[in-house]
Amino acid sequence: MAGVTVGSMSERITTDGDGTAPAPVDWDARAADFDDEPDHGLRDPLVRAAWAERLRRWLPGRPADVLDLGCGTGSLSLLAAEQGHRVTGVDLSEAMIERARAKLAGRDAVFLPGDAARPPVAGRRFDVVLVRHVLWALPDPADALRHWRSLLRPSGRLVLVEGVWGTVTPVGIPTDRLLTLLTPLTGHTRVEHLSEDARLWGKEVGDERYAVVAMA
Repeated sequence: MAGVTVGSMSERITTDGDGTAPAPVDWDARAADFDDEPDHGLRDPLVRAAWAERLRRWLPGRPADVLDLGCGTGSLSLLAAEQGHRVTGVDLSEAMIERARAKLAGRDAVFLPGDAARPPVAGRRFDVVLVRHVLWALPDPADALRHWRSLLRPSGRLVLVEGVWGTVTPVGIPTDRLLTLLTPLTGHTRVEHLSEDARLWGKEVGDERYAVVAMA
């Protein structure tokens, strides 16, 4: 296998099949075709509806302030905004941010270039920190989680979509490890296994994909 592309949104990296160091990805260059992946662009009505259904479960039932880290082109941000939430998106790629701004033009949403591990939100607090396929790729997941926890208001929640990808040299963060990292930071946690829902990915998948909703 020449290589396997894992994760999603703009924190995603490409790893070589022989276990060598991750190859850098030019995310500004990838912005033009990023939404071609079914679970990135959510262009298929069935895929889009599946993610919208999950977000309704994970996000508060009332309008809330949502921080979408590693937001990419803003597909999840758009679903959250359509459900009445106020969204702040952060991504390293300026090109991704520009596409997100265009996608959510006229919505209650702001997009900022920056590091997902230390988002440039100037001390603001949020009801939800939403992160999809980003945590596993950060150099210090425990530190990132501690910082994200500090960005939550009382009774806020972390919504973390993660997984383990690949068969030759699998990469990712298993469910049990993420739950261990969350134990000192949050109260109630809920896990939803996502691998069996092919609608989310536009195809059948056999690897570990899941979401954790952790209440502050």
